[in-house]
Amino acid sequence: MTTTPEPTAPEHTTRPHPDLPLTVREAGAGRPVLVLHGGGGPATVAGLAEHLSRAAHTLTPVHPGWDGTPRPDWLTGVDDLALAYLRLLADRGLDDVLVVGSSLGGWIAAEMAVRDTAGILSGLVLIDAVGIDVREAPIPDFFALDARGVAEHSWHDPERFHVDPATLPPAELARRGANMATMRILAEDPYMHDPKLRRRLGRVRTPALLVWGESDRIVTPAYGAAYAASFGDGRLEVVREAGHLPHVERPEAVLALVDRHAKETAGGRPGTSAD
Repeated sequence: MTTTPEPTAPEHTTRPHPDLPLTVREAGAGRPVLVLHGGGGPATVAGLAEHLSRAAHTLTPVHPGWDGTPRPDWLTGVDDLALAYLRLLADRGLDDVLVVGSSLGGWIAAEMAVRDTAGILSGLVLIDAVGIDVREAPIPDFFALDARGVAEHSWHDPERFHVDPATLPPAELARRGANMATMRILAEDPYMHDPKLRRRLGRVRTPALLVWGESDRIVTPAYGAAYAASFGDGRLEVVREAGHLPHVERPEAVLALVDRHAKETAGGRPGTSAD
């Protein structure tokens, strides 16, 4: 049974594992929605989480190692995060959970789905996710890009969003550097994918909406199409005039798609197997 929480503090620490403190921001009430950020950190999904909290109970964790949060030495893979978040949901007694993940967060969502033998999840939204190997649409070496290159690959309108690192204060540069170091630990080898994930996704019956920016040059729409086709029940929606973070560049279009999928999947009881 899904529980409707009492009002909570905006942010708190919980432990799905004895030596894994997780910082989680919670808001709203209703169906549980887990919102998972990408490499850019929790600020990149703040608007998405705020919108969803108007009609749902949102849980938005900070992945360990991001924004100064601790990361235990054993947490070295996306699968570790997937298991930790499933344990978090199970410990809270939540079900009928919609998981919304951007980029790396979408990869975590997919890994959760293949491990969800208890049927906790009833819907998935992957926004320009990484995580599978698509040889006909390879992911460029993101770690080799400078700030200008990141902007050119990430945004439909790079001039609007490019930030010159020389203009940032030392504390912000340090935060970004530490976040990127954690990203390397989780996703550099094998690069931005789990070799087994694509094969396993065919056994996932949780309805999956894949939202993709038409101008994304990190993971292209062709990559998104292959990702959607890998799911047992996957659907791709391409958003025009948007790049790797379409919920930032075209929030109205993306939020309408997410809201519709949330409505369509509420109360579902899909099955899965991590074969």
